Amino acid sequence: MATFATSDQLLVIIDPVARRWDGESVRIAKDVLSAGAASTKVCLPEDQEEFARVLARRGSRRPVVVGDDRALMRAVALLHRQRALAETVLSVVPVGAGLGVSHALGVPSGAVAAARAVLDGAERRLDVLVDDSDGVVLGALRIPPVPLSAQSESESTVAGAGLAQGGHPWLRTYQSLFRTLVPSRPSRLSAAPATPGPARLRIEVDGVTLVDLDQPVEAVSVTPGPSGTAVVRVRPLSLGAVAVPLEARGRTVTVSGADFRYRADAAVAGPVRVRTWTVREGALGLMLPGR
Repeated sequence: MATFATSDQLLVIIDPVARRWDGESVRIAKDVLSAGAASTKVCLPEDQEEFARVLARRGSRRPVVVGDDRALMRAVALLHRQRALAETVLSVVPVGAGLGVSHALGVPSGAVAAARAVLDGAERRLDVLVDDSDGVVLGALRIPPVPLSAQSESESTVAGAGLAQGGHPWLRTYQSLFRTLVPSRPSRLSAAPATPGPARLRIEVDGVTLVDLDQPVEAVSVTPGPSGTAVVRVRPLSLGAVAVPLEARGRTVTVSGADFRYRADAAVAGPVRVRTWTVREGALGLMLPGR
């Protein structure tokens, strides 16, 4: 059930990547939030460590993350590690290049609409997947991972460098000059094949084997489903005849086999040989537009 929250005291954490990506949207969001909340504290962390410290010292203020999917996932992961995710109502104003996860969760596009949802929206309790290494998945988990495009790879590199250097104005000029002088070198992720080959994996849902190692699979996806369950979809390798996709639902999903990587939301993890994901029902409280 959705519970309506009042616009009381906000802690607005503006991610440095968002400030560089679209300063105008950041300004608009800050103005709307400051005008509509009883009290607003705005923080401008310069790196991930400062981001974590600011969030940890939030006190009774409701945290609002202004940034892209990676900033949202960083906040969720930090709250989960602090064992404070279930008791925290999180808000996000999406600003940046990668916003697919935020929009899939129901966060509006546009700084004004998203900021209004922070102030006047409703708290929705959403299911998440938590793995046995304490990783959190908000949306989709995919095996093998969808390769990063050259554009997103470049954006990640620039964003990472900006975090390390604290977003100094001269950084972009330096990076542009560096790219013109130094030949591009493929990274480990960009060197991966564009179309990953089939994998041999054992996939168990609530302890029952859905696919075993003798059946190669082309793709696996796991997403939070209804009533505290995960929806597991497997596309077996087609050898002449049409392979029938497999689907199952359960609260725990274990994948094992040869070393494999997986994409959880906007990040690629692995390689691992075994990983178990468990559904945490209603673990994330997110402010979304009221209905």
